[in-house]
Amino acid sequence: MEKTMQGVVEPNLQRCRSALIALGVTGLLAACATPAPSSQQQKELAGAISSPAPVQVPDLPVESPEEIALRQLVALQDRLDRVAAPLLVNNPALCKGNARRLLGFTAKTKYSYSDEYLQAAQKLFKLDERLQVTGVLPGSGAARVGVARGDSLIAVDDKALPQGRNAERQAAAILAPLVNGRANVKLTVQRKGNTVVLDVPLTTACAFRVELGNSDAVNAYSDGHRVLVTRGMMRYATSDQDLSYVLARELAHNALRHPVRLRNSATIAGVIDNLIRIKPDLNMITGTAGIKPYSQEMDAAADTIGLYMAARAGYAIERSSVFWQGLASQYPASITNGYTALHPSTEFRIAAIDKAKMDIRAKQSAQKTLLP
Repeated sequence: MEKTMQGVVEPNLQRCRSALIALGVTGLLAACATPAPSSQQQKELAGAISSPAPVQVPDLPVESPEEIALRQLVALQDRLDRVAAPLLVNNPALCKGNARRLLGFTAKTKYSYSDEYLQAAQKLFKLDERLQVTGVLPGSGAARVGVARGDSLIAVDDKALPQGRNAERQAAAILAPLVNGRANVKLTVQRKGNTVVLDVPLTTACAFRVELGNSDAVNAYSDGHRVLVTRGMMRYATSDQDLSYVLARELAHNALRHPVRLRNSATIAGVIDNLIRIKPDLNMITGTAGIKPYSQEMDAAADTIGLYMAARAGYAIERSSVFWQGLASQYPASITNGYTALHPSTEFRIAAIDKAKMDIRAKQSAQKTLLP
């Protein structure tokens, strides 16, 4: 058979070499194709080729609906935390009386989620009875000394930290007096079976919590202590830069105490408490949910402070006017559960934004401190 096949192939290769100069690539492939073997040659080739062994495809794990939902929510919260971190760390000067020394990380147990998601939390994130670090604030002292996601909290300043259903609340009561007037705290964690002791520098930052709202409505809220951005708003703010405009603006409303001055705090707090649930009661946010719309003066002030916050955090502010104009156009005030219904003075706001951008650019050019 070897002799027969050589007789077929070698003359054909000679023809290919002679055709190489005259033909392009496509023509060469067509002209140099090896002639089909005879029926006898086909039989010999078939006998020489053995059937391939069947490929074993391992069964892929199938996630439950609870696992899928929890994974998606945690991914959105991670994005919120990542975008919010430089806004919080770089703006104590603009947060007025709301700057605090913080540990610089968040921790949860499996009980941080409702009962129907306990099993999913255990499986996906290995959460159990003990507080476990679920996020570290970029740029914080905790990040610098190596506090890591997945660390289990054992003790702080040699005081054992609680476990179980009320661990978060009880730990907060222990930690609050420790961080006042201190520069560092001693933190003992368990990491991959080993005990690790860390000297964690406390981080001065805006002490506002940033939450994810489980609603497709395009909105964001601030109650004086927290900022909540809905899933719908995160979907609209496709870039982190755009999301930073939303977060900075709501942080500014808190820093300026607008929810308190407008007597909206309790109402907005109820909305936030509802929306942070994995399955919120969406009937509670029909219309404006009882929240009074902000005046144009309050909105313009929040736009100004918010732009300074974004610039101080390193975000580009050039697209801010375009973002807010686009949002007002796509989700006008007539959509009563949307952002523009609570912040209706778009033209007045854009004028304030454009002025703030000019002021910020001038200060950046002159290398002056970015303060309004």
